[in-house]
Amino acid sequence: MADNLRKPRVVIAGAGMSGMFMGIQLKRAGIEDFTIYEKAVEVGGTWRENTYPGLSCDVPAHYYSYPFELNPDWTQLFAKGPEIQKYMRHVADKYHLREHIEFGQELANGEHDGKHWQLKTSEGKTDQADVLVTACGVLHHPSYPKIPGLDDFAGTAFHSSRWPDELALKDKRIGLIGTGSTGVQIITELGAQGHDLSVFQRTPQWVFPLPNRKYHAVERWLLRHVPFLNKAVHRIHEFAFEQFFAKAVVHEGGPRKLITRLCEWNLNRVKDPELKRKLTPPDQPMCKRMVISGGFYNSVQKGNVQVVDTAIDKIVPEGVVTSDGKLHELDVLVLATGFKAHDFMRPMELRTGDGKTLSALWGERVKAYRSVALPGFLNLFMLQGPKSPVGNFSLISIAQTQTDYIMDCIRLWQKGEFDAMAPLTSVTDRLDDELANSMDGTVWVTGCNSWYLDENGVPDTWPSTPARFRE
Repeated sequence: MADNLRKPRVVIAGAGMSGMFMGIQLKRAGIEDFTIYEKAVEVGGTWRENTYPGLSCDVPAHYYSYPFELNPDWTQLFAKGPEIQKYMRHVADKYHLREHIEFGQELANGEHDGKHWQLKTSEGKTDQADVLVTACGVLHHPSYPKIPGLDDFAGTAFHSSRWPDELALKDKRIGLIGTGSTGVQIITELGAQGHDLSVFQRTPQWVFPLPNRKYHAVERWLLRHVPFLNKAVHRIHEFAFEQFFAKAVVHEGGPRKLITRLCEWNLNRVKDPELKRKLTPPDQPMCKRMVISGGFYNSVQKGNVQVVDTAIDKIVPEGVVTSDGKLHELDVLVLATGFKAHDFMRPMELRTGDGKTLSALWGERVKAYRSVALPGFLNLFMLQGPKSPVGNFSLISIAQTQTDYIMDCIRLWQKGEFDAMAPLTSVTDRLDDELANSMDGTVWVTGCNSWYLDENGVPDTWPSTPARFRE
């Protein structure tokens, strides 16, 4: 770092994929005065939190990789959760991030005093920063269903993101609520293993039939010993994802029609008419988060899996009672009911120097300037913030675009071109309205209730292409 550049003190909230990306970018720029506060005792974020059977990423592994740390040793097209978490730990070690991480410390609140962020963790530790970056992730606050009697269940009940260690499932009657991506992954795995499984489904979802092929040892050897080939594979996956799936969700046309036809073909593999009726969605493919599975329909057609589409009335100590009065006796109840996708860094409370709070700013609707900043909040930046393209993009690619932008701002601070910056409220509101008005033609407004929609029914994601987001 040049001697004439100011040296910032940076604090990052969260040591998941995005927070680690930010830390590495700081180190690559020669900035070593930063701390990452992590509420848990290990890095990895969602890949640390989730350990359920069948856990895998729904983005191809060679695309879901840091561009400066490509992994030639992925064993499958869609990497399993433990393999991704191993990769995250490797990155943290290789780039010497652990010396910057305060584990077991969750940022609770912060106030900008006009010069610095004055910060405090849930454990009472205080800190001061020139720049604050929140990297708390999107899907990390579990959403629990409001079902009467849930606390009365006598067996083992838990959210899918809180899967108990060493849970024994042999000879157990298992119930699972939810058929989104998480639910489908669990159903596919447990169904294939022959477990007695009752699936309580509110709304069926389309399933895209992409098998999770394994990579041969020869393929991995070639990628390991021919770096150019490894980079080419990364770019090919990126190009295919962006030109096919990412365009399909925001524009009508060939890719969307092809995905629809393949999902319909996949559903037609279900032979039993009644089961097929239960599994037929009422909306368009991709209106909700696309479920990718090559084995789901095989699992639900096994005799050990029962799909229940009758509404749940209540939960009693013995199991689940549906609205037809039937008692489904269970020993284990899994809540694959998703997350509070619009909480972002909350319950963290942030305050401006003139007393404005994050809670007040987001009281009517969650908004942000280009997904990375908030009006009135000086030198605050977000990774995976509101209107990030989480519905049509790899989260690592999103983080790359956002960290590049944040690093540009930090470089301006280093040069003394500003001491503190925040977007104007008028500009933020105008851009937010423009995004909301640009949703026509996207698949998210075709008529479904998904976690992409905010409380006002507006998709909280990016309505255009990845290329336009980077631009």
